[in-house]
Amino acid sequence: MYDEILFDAEDRMNKSVETFSKELVKIRTGRATPSLLDGIKVEYYGSETPLKQVASISIPDPRTIAIQPWEKGISGAIEKAILKSPLGITPNNDGHFVRLNIPELTEERRRDLVKMVRKMAEEHRVAIRNVRRDANEHLKKAEKSSDITEDELKKGQDEVQKLTDDYVNKIDKVLADKEAEILEK
Repeated sequence: MYDEILFDAEDRMNKSVETFSKELVKIRTGRATPSLLDGIKVEYYGSETPLKQVASISIPDPRTIAIQPWEKGISGAIEKAILKSPLGITPNNDGHFVRLNIPELTEERRRDLVKMVRKMAEEHRVAIRNVRRDANEHLKKAEKSSDITEDELKKGQDEVQKLTDDYVNKIDKVLADKEAEILEK
């Protein structure tokens, strides 16, 4: 019982860190990366298909993303999907490739992105603290129903706090890395 509660808490905290990292990948930092296109879906034979499944994506230089459709006729649909996306980038379509030129970020935009990333980090820290609260409640219930002893309760609460501190530090590390990436010119 005791180990199950700790394992579940650690698993949920780890998922929160992973989710935060995945969300950060989608934030544009002025550098070209294929992950910017992860959420884009293209109209392909009547269904919404992820861009990665209809084209190859390459990075010829740090500020350019080149998208080569596997079928020539789909490049217009790719262009429309990118224009509809929240990226805010206008694609260049030459018939063979769809190119995205990633513009340099302004100082004001960089500050806005840092604020947004910090807010996201705080939301994930809160999620981790909620997992801590849940785990502590489960431990208290287990102690009340005599599944664990009072010593195990205390030890378990200490372990949960240690896990919480570790995962909040992981969130802070990911945040610091992303902030440095955003502020890099």
